[in-house]
Order: sequence, then structure tokens, then C-alpha cells
Amino acid sequence: MKNKVHTNIIAEIGQAHEGSLGIAHSYIDALQNTGVDAIKWQMHIAEAESSPQEPFRVKFSYEDETGMDYWKRMEFTFEQWQGLKEHCENAGMEFLCSPFSNAAVDQLEKLGVKRYKIGSGEVNNFLLLEKIAKTGKPILLSSGMSSFEELDETVSFLNQHGANLSIFQCTTSYPTLPNQWGLNVLSEIKNRYSVPVGFSDHSGDIYACLAAQSMGAELLEFHVVFDKRMFGPDAKSSLTIEQVNLLAKGVREIDEAKSALIDKSDNSQFSELKQIFEKSLAVNCNLQVGDTIEFNHLESKKPKGFGINANEFQRVIGKKLVKPLNKWDFLTNEHIQ
Repeated sequence: MKNKVHTNIIAEIGQAHEGSLGIAHSYIDALQNTGVDAIKWQMHIAEAESSPQEPFRVKFSYEDETGMDYWKRMEFTFEQWQGLKEHCENAGMEFLCSPFSNAAVDQLEKLGVKRYKIGSGEVNNFLLLEKIAKTGKPILLSSGMSSFEELDETVSFLNQHGANLSIFQCTTSYPTLPNQWGLNVLSEIKNRYSVPVGFSDHSGDIYACLAAQSMGAELLEFHVVFDKRMFGPDAKSSLTIEQVNLLAKGVREIDEAKSALIDKSDNSQFSELKQIFEKSLAVNCNLQVGDTIEFNHLESKKPKGFGINANEFQRVIGKKLVKPLNKWDFLTNEHIQ
């Protein structure tokens, strides 16, 4: 038995709460018994991270004139964030959050978060990374929009601060199609940087995460929404609560399978079954004393042990019978010279 494997499952709410504190708390209740380890939020402080000139990634909003207006609507007060963090922890899940400004890092430090998740758009934001690295807390870095050349610079920068780093393969496409998952990148990241590797998914289904876990991902992240028809830029690329339940069940079963080492050279546990399923040699016609056994005379029948083992058929070909056999009788060593 090797060390027990436990894949870290991170369910991201993102903006699925639509700025409603009540809906945000409802997501915690809904995810409590799914088996996820952490709920990830995004802390937006509009004036610190955006400007009226910021365009929408997806023009979906009927109520926000600019991207900055949208981020403003996604804000919670410090006291509201305290309540969400407390609710998460009381429900047995880590409160994990992505900051998008230095001001957000200050707030998260006051909240006492355990680690930081960096979104794909912040990989080259060394100002923010400097702020986070100085906290000394683990960093989960998403690589969605970065080339290896850019990642090399970022990893080098963070290594100078002695950062405890994990890197996520991520494709910034909503929803992400199978030919965009980039499963091959998981091992490339692992080999290139010698850090724990994660997979951040936007496919809208459970298959990408399960595939990534099987190929070595130690952390899995995905967006969650109550219904894919909901308002917002990430709804179609998110998992429903029902899908989260199914995914978490699959992840834990794969964890169990990866924790158990099977010794293929030892099949002693199948001794009884082998007696039932393996076969003995028999004949498919009446044969008399003196007849020579030919391949076409032979059949194999269950169970094992009532005749010569079927895997020994070659040694009986050409042998003469010293006892007669009726059709379908087992062939034993006593029947042949």
C-alpha cells in the first residue's frame, strides 16, 4: 500500500453569486456534502483593479455599462467576506480566494486565508505576485494564457521569494472543447518545474477533470453554477451541483485506486475462481484403445482439475489411448501412454 492519494478538489463560485450575498451563502450549503475540499471565490475591488475603459470579455450584462460596473456589483464588504469564510469553514471546506489587486490581498490577509489562487490573467502581474509572495503562503498559479517562456519568467520570479508553488494547466476558452484541454501539458509542467500540478477546467462537464487526475493532476478546479441557464459569463462552462457530486465520487474512487498497489505476480486470491473458470481437456467424440489423439479430437471444459489442463494440450497430440473415452469425457493422464 503506497501513501494515500488525496486529490484536492476546488469548486469555484467566481461570479455565479451575481453579487447576491444570499446566493453566495446558498452555494456553500449546496456544496457542503458533495466532497469538495475548498470553495474558491474572487475578491473584486473595482476601483483598485479596473477602469471605465475595461471592455467586457463577453458582452452578457443587461445592467452593467462597463466591466468596472460589473466588478463593482460583484463586491462584498469585509464583514460579508468574513461571514462567507466562517460559513465555508463551519461547513468543512476551505475558503480559497483569487485577488485581483494589492488591495484585495490586504483584505484576504486580514481574513486569514491559508493560500492564494492566481487567475490566468495575473501571471505576468509581478506587482501583485510580489505582494502575494511576501505573505509566504502557498500559491496556486493558473497558466491559461501563458506560454512556457512567460511561465519561466514568473516561476523564476516566485522562486526568488521561495514561494511554495503549484501550477495549473488551464485553457482560457469558455467552454473548453476536448481538443483544447491540453492534458499533455500536465507532465510538461511537472517535468519543467518540479512542482505539484493542477488542472483548472472550463469544459462544463466532468470528463476533463477525471482525465487530468488520471494523468497526474493533484489539484482540480472547476466553476460551479446552480443551473447552466443562469445569467453570467461562466454559466455554460460550469458544473451543476449534481455534476459536482458525480465528479467528486469519481475523483475519490480514482484516489483509492491510485493508492492501492496491485501485485500482478501474486494471483493467490483467485485460486478458487481459477478452479471454476479454467478448463480441463476432454474429447469431442468416442475414441477406442489404440486410437491416436489428434487436435480435432480435443475440447476444453470447466472446471479445472478433472482432466489434463487445457494449456498442456500439445503434449497429448499423437499419444495413443490405453483406455477408451466416450464423447465429452475428460482426458486424464491415465488414458494415454
